[in-house]
Amino acid sequence: MEYIRNTTDFHIAPETVVSLGKFDGIHRGHGYLLEYLEEKKRTGLKTVIFTFDIPPKRQIGIGKEEKVLTTNEEKVRLFDQYGIDYLVECPFTKELMHMEPEDFIEMIVRRLNIKSLVVGKDFHFGKNRRGDHRMLERFADTYGYEVEVVDKIQEEGRDISSTFIREEISAGRVAHANELLGYRYFVQGIVVHGNEIGRTLNVPTANLIPEEDKLLPPFGVYVTKTTVFDKDGQVYGGITNVGCKPTIEGVNPVGVETHLFGFDDQIYGARIKVEFLDMVRPEQKFHSLEELKEQMLKDIQYGEKYYTNITKITEIC
Repeated sequence: MEYIRNTTDFHIAPETVVSLGKFDGIHRGHGYLLEYLEEKKRTGLKTVIFTFDIPPKRQIGIGKEEKVLTTNEEKVRLFDQYGIDYLVECPFTKELMHMEPEDFIEMIVRRLNIKSLVVGKDFHFGKNRRGDHRMLERFADTYGYEVEVVDKIQEEGRDISSTFIREEISAGRVAHANELLGYRYFVQGIVVHGNEIGRTLNVPTANLIPEEDKLLPPFGVYVTKTTVFDKDGQVYGGITNVGCKPTIEGVNPVGVETHLFGFDDQIYGARIKVEFLDMVRPEQKFHSLEELKEQMLKDIQYGEKYYTNITKITEIC
């Protein structure tokens, strides 16, 4: 996949099918939309995702600032897995912010050589969000493209959306959020040095400091699945603590700290992905490190049993 970013002067020569949007989370609803791109790809068109480098609402100060389900780096990995040919991550400049929707259509059609557009019914663009799928349809003959408007898919009588998933993760219902996503919610990054309390307790952990705008589930302990990319993509079950280590004295940054089952190697500087399977318990403060270790061993026992059962079910399926 070609990743185009940090420029408003983007151009793609081959004829394309393009989908536009924020794509936060790249959930099952987005997956339904991406299936339409795959169909068009079989006709010879190159597939393009066009998005902005930050959520536009944050730039223009509309509504509250929200944490993201997927960072830009995580989006790149997900879209690459979907087989997208081009990801255009356009800077959301003041010029674009105030661009009339008709001018926006002309710009992207010309620069991306668009022959087909695939959008959701709630897609809006241009100054004051005046542009929508109806406007795209009105200009289709003028600029020589076709438009596919994709309906929302629902679960429990509600549209599957980034907002719905964000609510579930924020409430600690990560298993349900995973169902809505169509994959396990994850955090990825580089393993950094911690205070090595886990190793002191003979329960070594791999520590990540997540990006500031990444949405994390509530502080607590989770059963997780971790991929170590620098170890040929090896996968390990584990338990992960999300939080500030309240038992440890001092001010501790919010971290994602994972104990990998059956693994005791040094992986500082390695890139890993931690996928959340289910919540074990909320974060709590213990009276001593010995009490903390006792609880960690219980968490590990629970997590190993949970992960083994999940693995068996996956093998059967």
